[in-house]
Amino acid sequence: GKTSVLDVLRSANVVSGEFGGITQHIGAYQIEHESQKLTFIDTPGHAAFTEMRARGSKITDIVVLVVAANDGIMPQTIEAIQHSKAANVPIIVAINKCDLPDKNITKIKNDLMKYELIAEDFSGDTLFVEVSATQKLNLEKLKESILLQSEMLDLSASFTGSATGVVIESKIDKGKGPVSTVLIANGLLKKADYFVCGNTYGKIRAMINHEGKIVNEAFPSMPVEILGMNESVSAGAEFAVTENEEKAKEISEFNKSSSGVVKAVVKDKTSIFDNVSNKEELNIIIKSDVQGSSEALKNAINKIEHPEVKANIILSDIGMINE
Repeated sequence: GKTSVLDVLRSANVVSGEFGGITQHIGAYQIEHESQKLTFIDTPGHAAFTEMRARGSKITDIVVLVVAANDGIMPQTIEAIQHSKAANVPIIVAINKCDLPDKNITKIKNDLMKYELIAEDFSGDTLFVEVSATQKLNLEKLKESILLQSEMLDLSASFTGSATGVVIESKIDKGKGPVSTVLIANGLLKKADYFVCGNTYGKIRAMINHEGKIVNEAFPSMPVEILGMNESVSAGAEFAVTENEEKAKEISEFNKSSSGVVKAVVKDKTSIFDNVSNKEELNIIIKSDVQGSSEALKNAINKIEHPEVKANIILSDIGMINE
């Protein structure tokens, strides 16, 4: 129910448009509450998308853990707690579907104690909010809890100087070319800035905010889609503005050369092992709309064990399918 809660918070309906009700992309949204801005990053809860969740917890300041009142704790819930703990991010627990008759909130609170998330009424310090997305219950309280937590953490960022950030998701658009969603962490990002990002660089041709409007500058904690990359980057790549194009080119060349070494070594290893096993190979090419989905598919295929056939991913990439 993560996306449903978010939908009500920003009063839009994404869920009905998603296939089978599973989030497949990381969505980033900004909402305003009492003249303060909150940026939400919606991550998929499905087991195949572990890496996207791990990445989501690394770039956030506060994690809102959504637990359904009737389901209780799922394996993915435990995994999400571990990601947040590993990234040292405080957790607020939102118990959703509190309007259902078969809810069992005390059990959830007891179960979460195993993972050191102790509710305030059990004399702990984790904020628990009981919400319902369908009945729009306690959503104001959830926003207030987030603002309260952020005040305690004393979060701050500079609104001037060169921007840095993280790529949340990247894709190749038919008309626009490589497009990346970047979350600004620090500084001010302006149109026509030169930047370096992972193994590539570019110049910002346009920025689009979460509402689909074109903006000329982006501030910290603002998610924007940027156009102007030379090639697509992997999600999770660091993004930084440089003084000029030469500098950007230089840094991206350096990043390329240092990451090229690793690839060659990995390839050699696989060829040795392949000669030993006499399994049939099934060659697979993965093409997906965004980087996160391609990651999830790759992991899922690599986990499949079969006595006679081995899956061999020759290429995994994003973009349109072509010959």
